[in-house]
Amino acid sequence: MSEGCPVLAVTNRKGGSGKTTTAVNLAAELAARGQRILLVDADTQGHCALGLGVAPTVGSRGLHRLFTGGQIDIKDLIVQTRCAGLDLIPADTRFDGRGLYDDETLLRQALSRLAGYDLMVLDTPPSVDLVLLNALQAAHGVLIPVVPQVLGSAGVRQLSQLFYQVATRGRSDLRLVGLLPIMCDRSVPSQAKVLAELAQTFGSQRILRGIRPDVRLAEAFGAGQPIRDYAPRSRGAMDYFMLAEAMLPLGLQVSETSA
Repeated sequence: MSEGCPVLAVTNRKGGSGKTTTAVNLAAELAARGQRILLVDADTQGHCALGLGVAPTVGSRGLHRLFTGGQIDIKDLIVQTRCAGLDLIPADTRFDGRGLYDDETLLRQALSRLAGYDLMVLDTPPSVDLVLLNALQAAHGVLIPVVPQVLGSAGVRQLSQLFYQVATRGRSDLRLVGLLPIMCDRSVPSQAKVLAELAQTFGSQRILRGIRPDVRLAEAFGAGQPIRDYAPRSRGAMDYFMLAEAMLPLGLQVSETSA
């Protein structure tokens, strides 16, 4: 990977965990601080474009052409968003998983050819396939959004097994940045119990402050805007602001060029 540009994969094996909402809003929050951020959508649902109000790509113009061995320059896939400093490589929503080129390092090689960004944020698919393995191989760190429920914690444990497999296959520097509780209310006993179990397994320092329930987050996504623009005084906006603040001491630092 190119030096000076950390890559953060936002991932979870379970759907509905707030993965894409987190990738979009964290990327937008960091871009608002004067950073140059590249958001890469590796999930064929293509929801990153939706959350940023970007028109969907047509056919092979999305990221997934890369995984079929197609001759494509990744620079040609970058589109500007309405958020200053935030670019997007959208997913190919027509990709059906066929014709995958068996190479776990394709994305890492492609991203290493890009310059000028302070951080790359990868939104990953929930299924264990070559695309997810490529994302983990490309990443320096992993952020795992998790709904603090029994099924959510089970998904985290499944992902952690894959995480360590990747770390032993050429990415020994891959770090678990943290677990981000989503729709989190620590006053609910069942949620508090799940969080306590996750803290015991992964260490309390890995459990981040979390994102509280806020209907405005879904509204913002539907409006094609980050929550900081759609409802800047909402709980969701404050929580993602605090998440961006937490990224600095966690080791995936962006350069101090904030205006």
